[in-house]
Amino acid sequence: MTTAQVNYLNIGLMLVSAIAAFIIPFELFLFSYAVLGPLHYLTEISWLHKRQYFSPKKRDYIPLVIITLLIAIPAIFSYLVQHLGPVNENGKIVVSEGTMQFLNFLYFENPSTALIFMGFAFALVMVLIKDSMQRIVAFIIVIILGILLRTNHFVDVLFAMFLPTLIHVFIFTGAFILVGALKSKSTSGILSIVVFFGCAVSFFLIFPGAQNYQISEYAKGSYDVSFFTLNQSLFETFMHVPNPSADVIYNSSAGILITRFIAYAYTYHYLNWFSKTSVIKWHEVPRTWLVTILVLWVSAVGLYLWNYEVGLMCLYFLSFLHVVLEFPLNFQSFKQIGEQVRLWFKGGTART
Repeated sequence: MTTAQVNYLNIGLMLVSAIAAFIIPFELFLFSYAVLGPLHYLTEISWLHKRQYFSPKKRDYIPLVIITLLIAIPAIFSYLVQHLGPVNENGKIVVSEGTMQFLNFLYFENPSTALIFMGFAFALVMVLIKDSMQRIVAFIIVIILGILLRTNHFVDVLFAMFLPTLIHVFIFTGAFILVGALKSKSTSGILSIVVFFGCAVSFFLIFPGAQNYQISEYAKGSYDVSFFTLNQSLFETFMHVPNPSADVIYNSSAGILITRFIAYAYTYHYLNWFSKTSVIKWHEVPRTWLVTILVLWVSAVGLYLWNYEVGLMCLYFLSFLHVVLEFPLNFQSFKQIGEQVRLWFKGGTART
């Protein structure tokens, strides 16, 4: 397909995602995350690997993988202790003193916040600095900053909650669309970025009362054990509502509007990736690897269908890995936006 055809296809996908998000916000998000998400992780990581993760040095991805392991393993361990650990006669979890100290460390010291910050900053260093000694000095500074900032509330919310979720699926996706629009300088490219952000704004302008929608019991049960805290953080951060209740999250107009935006951002993020057939080049993927991806994808969807929380935890490392490995590409995108803007100010000629 031509660039214009891809742009118009994506405009259609934006509109479809937005309409579905208006009608069934919670159900759409859960479906997209469980069905489209795993296939996106598997195919994008494979694509990033072939392109050296858009970082100058071949092994730059190794620190990012290590950081992801350090984030995922404690979270999975905590989940296993809470759900599979021994219980007393009252049904309460029984843990050793050492395990309790470790869980308290995870909760109070926020190591995941520091690690995500480090991964994000490491990626910036990798993109901007090639000299090994300069990199080492920069990495040391980043580690110190991560440790110092880990208990800062703003840093915690920004890096631990929003960066791997909404910033990844909405801001970074918007950056990719903007890069394409600036490079092509085409009507379809400009229209795509306008529609992308226009759809997001529309949730707060069209049917703001959220009439005639009631979340299903299955969706509520699945959302309770997966992304409930994301909605809570949005209420607390942007609406200053402390510890919003389930009724506020699921039944209030604000709760439904917020989830419409989340559902749209995630669904289009995935569909945007799959629309880029010229980027993924499915026909060039080795048959063995393609079959492996399909088997893993079907297995992942099966886990979500069996138990959404189990599926979430089994895919936790993979979902986080694709976010962290994409950091260098995110910085490359913003770098390209800067370059295109500079060219525009120098008097670049637009094409229609």
